[in-house]
Amino acid sequence: MKKLTDEELRGVLNGQTGKLEWQELEKHFARGVVIKVDPAMDLIKAGAAFVQDNKQQIEAWMNDGKVCNANDSDALDWSVHKPMFWTVVVAPWVLVQVVTEPE
Repeated sequence: MKKLTDEELRGVLNGQTGKLEWQELEKHFARGVVIKVDPAMDLIKAGAAFVQDNKQQIEAWMNDGKVCNANDSDALDWSVHKPMFWTVVVAPWVLVQVVTEPE
């Protein structure tokens, strides 16, 4: 299989990005594969780092709290507030950002 350029990979991931509700993400959370991405970050850039297995970048984001595994507290909050999420699947992970509305 041909290796994609960064631009091609971003295009593929962009095409696979969509909005989901918590109910649709809950089963993925139960499997432990939901990764929260800070809303200020570029979800596609984060997805590309996971696809490319860029451990150094992912670790830096994790240390800064910009990327982390969703936890039980997140799940409880999401089940109560029922936000919408931007999502991109980078198997086995599902990267999510809560949709924030402009003020």
